[in-house]
This record gives sequence, structure tokens and C-alpha cells, in this order.
Amino acid sequence: MNTTIRNSSIPLWWLAFVAALIPLLSIHVTFAIAVLEGYISWCIPYWDNCTSISRTGRHGTAYFVFKGAMLPAALLGILFWWLNSHWLLQLGAPGRGQRWIPWLGLVACTALAAYTLALGHEGEGFNLVRRIGVVLYFSLTYIAQLLISSALKNHPRWHQSGKRLLWLSEVTLAVGILSVILTAAVPDLYSQIDNAFEWVLALLLNLHALWVALLWRQSSFRARLLAQ
Repeated sequence: MNTTIRNSSIPLWWLAFVAALIPLLSIHVTFAIAVLEGYISWCIPYWDNCTSISRTGRHGTAYFVFKGAMLPAALLGILFWWLNSHWLLQLGAPGRGQRWIPWLGLVACTALAAYTLALGHEGEGFNLVRRIGVVLYFSLTYIAQLLISSALKNHPRWHQSGKRLLWLSEVTLAVGILSVILTAAVPDLYSQIDNAFEWVLALLLNLHALWVALLWRQSSFRARLLAQ
């Protein structure tokens, strides 16, 4: 019976993997293109305050690559978060916040799409859309990831994975809190390193999503194709 079900279903871990990998690859590809085309100087953006993520996709070929990758990534992200709520339900992972995960993901990915569309355009309106988009995407994505980690931590089988994901979320939170403290305490210093914080936070969020994709694979999370 299990073999029959497996043969009539498709694995979903690859979808989670692609949804997590596209944003991560895109910002590095556009960074490389921007360097090659001379729009930014070569550096290590994770500790050099040389460029923001936004700047890598504002000019030249990178402009089209960034939009062409991030808009599909936003759509995939909406599906990813919706499936996460079903995955936790199938696992029997406890947690009252599960019902909020797809909604948080929907708003976060819509904010990412709005930010992407506004990128490369001048004016206060576009600048406001970009700022709001970044804040909503990072903060709501983090909350959704925290809800997943907490639900897995209380699961009898997946609690170790939940603890590790919570540890990763704590690191992300620590980086975010440190950026806020530096902004208030030493704004001049923070203005010299704020771009690096942005790159690190993006990396940590995408690592969490890649980890979840691995857990989808380990738990054999699949979709069945039915016809009547």
C-alpha cells in the first residue's frame, strides 16, 4: 500500500529547496554581474560595507536578472509557506501559531515582490515601498520561521531538528538586535557596516529555509495526484 501511494505522489522537498535557493543565488549572481560591469567594486559584502543587496540589482544586466529571479521567488515563497502549514499538520507538530504561517508568508512574499518591482526607480514613493518591503519581508519571514522551529521542538520525533532551527533563529535575532543597538548607540559606526548586516541576515534566513527543505525530504513530505 505504501509503495502504491509513493508511486502516485511527487516529493515536495525540491520545491522548498528551489524556493530557498533562488533568492540566495540571485543576490550573489547579481553582485557578480554588477562587479563585472563596473557598477560596484569587488569586495566581500558579508563584512565589507561595500554595497547593499539592493544596489546589486539596480543597473545593467543585473537589473533584469534580479527582477526575473525575485518575482518568481516571491510566488514560490507563498506556496512554500502554505505547504509548511500542511507539513506541520501532517507531522502532528503541536503549536497554535501554525495557522498564521501561510498568512505571514503571504504578506512577506508580497512585500518582497513590491520591493523588487520598486527597485531601480527613483522617487520618494519608490524609496518608501522598498523600505517597507524590506522590513516586512525580513521580520515576517523570521516570525514564520520561529513558529516552524517552535512547533518542531515540541514534536517527539523532530524535537532535535526544532532545537537546531531555534538556535539558528536565535543567531538571526541576535544579529538583528545588535544592528538595532548599534543604530541607537553609535549611528556613525553602524552606517559604515549596515550593508554587511543586511547580507548576513539574508543568508541566515535562507539557511533556515534550506534546512526546512532538508526536513521535508527526511520526512517524505509528498503530494498525491488524484483523479475521479
